[in-house]
Amino acid sequence: MSKHSENLEKELKYESFTTLEIALDLLENTSVKELNVFGENIEEIWNEFQKLFRIIEAAGGLVNNPAGELLFIKRLGKWDLPKGKMEKGESREESAVREIEEETGLKDVELVQFINTTYHIYIERNGEKILKCTHWFEMNFNGEDTSKPQIEEGITEVAWKNTAQIEDEVFPSTFQNIKLIVKEFWSSKN
Repeated sequence: MSKHSENLEKELKYESFTTLEIALDLLENTSVKELNVFGENIEEIWNEFQKLFRIIEAAGGLVNNPAGELLFIKRLGKWDLPKGKMEKGESREESAVREIEEETGLKDVELVQFINTTYHIYIERNGEKILKCTHWFEMNFNGEDTSKPQIEEGITEVAWKNTAQIEDEVFPSTFQNIKLIVKEFWSSKN
């Protein structure tokens, strides 16, 4: 198989909703790891894509301390950033602060600004497809370090990490979206 035909398999021109169903089927049931769906109207494609899933909104944060370290949690053996599902009637900002305080035990986390939104897909045990969008915020913390893991949420560790530790310890054992949002945050600081 030539390189050219391999690339063809990874690109689908958007014709209709069926194109998205085919794309999802290829990702779920073949060795294809990534796929580009392209077309004229990205808004329409995105809106149609979302119809394939139940959407869950979450919020979380990149919490800085005065030493320039970021706060991470360890859950199920992977480093992650504190985040969680938004509750009814809560703003993204309120949700992000609440989740950080619950998951890490910190109090009086100061919200600075919105960074970006990440998306990831997973499948519930019942087979339901979920599109989880997480809204990320920059936050500051300079109070007393009362951090402790929220054990009932499966969190086993809470730790402040400097840049070298993030690159050496966190990045090899985290999710792609976490790497992306941390790198975006770093680039906004330079």
